[in-house]
Amino acid sequence: MELRDKFGRKISYLRLAVTDRCNLRCQYCMPAHGIDIVDRKELLSYKEMYRITRVLSELGVNKVRLTGGEPFVRKDFVSFLESLSFNDKLDEINITTNGALISNYIDKLEALNINAINLSIDSLHKEKFATITRRDVFENVFDTFEKLEKSNLKLKLNVVVQSGFNTDEIIDFVELSKDKDIAVRFIEEMPFNGKGQRDMEELWDFNKIINHIKNQYSTVESVVSKKSSTSKNYRIPSYKGTFGIIPAFTRTICNDCNRIRITATGMFKNCLFDGGVFNVRDFIRNGASDDELKELFIKTVHHKPENGFIAEANRGNDVSESMSTIGG
Repeated sequence: MELRDKFGRKISYLRLAVTDRCNLRCQYCMPAHGIDIVDRKELLSYKEMYRITRVLSELGVNKVRLTGGEPFVRKDFVSFLESLSFNDKLDEINITTNGALISNYIDKLEALNINAINLSIDSLHKEKFATITRRDVFENVFDTFEKLEKSNLKLKLNVVVQSGFNTDEIIDFVELSKDKDIAVRFIEEMPFNGKGQRDMEELWDFNKIINHIKNQYSTVESVVSKKSSTSKNYRIPSYKGTFGIIPAFTRTICNDCNRIRITATGMFKNCLFDGGVFNVRDFIRNGASDDELKELFIKTVHHKPENGFIAEANRGNDVSESMSTIGG
């Protein structure tokens, strides 16, 4: 038994949000006052998350990315990572974090063989960083960046390109890949909770970002990526690291999508842009067996939409959730 949709795509990658809470208030992600966080009882317990992951791994999911909110905000997150690392069917456990809370755990993450850390960092300037995140934690995050870069964890930097705000730093971020073995990924801004790109005068989409970089360097080489990669990747010759662009808004990467996501409250989503298909938390709490869970996952994945535009159209309302709620 394996998870395959009607377009023949094999699903092997789960994005699991462990919490909807976050210690930052990034402008493109949530409003300044934060979001209405759900009651703790509504969140999946670690035991439930472990079980869901185990069942999915028996159906061929071999890669898990833990997101939030901010995963390290949730108490005992590192103990959960430890239990997850015993699942021998998982080839990769990755984490997306804002880096503000993890510097004390890096040794532990290495010991648990965590594969990669995606560190969200949208500016290299302290004041600008504070404006974006509405919190003064830049030094802490940059310190984490330097520690992660020296660790044996793979490191990716996630940079949301925000029109008129941090576009002047794109080249600075590319330059970080000169001496550091990192992957910088520029992400098209998406219209979640606030001023997404729809009402922006200047659209910094994939083409604009890559052309901006190509104007700066005489040679930009393409890097061959895995078929299901979310980013189109490049490198500057002789640079140690790479950079890539994630077309999150223009969605030119949907064809090879091998992902599903489960939110912190257990909502199963075939696509970032769909409204959620069913709540796996309720199904478990109503006494579902592992076989029933498998059957449900197989049926649901069969209906995965072809791409994000179709998913959004089927949903039929404006996307206004916080990225923190759906697991960034």
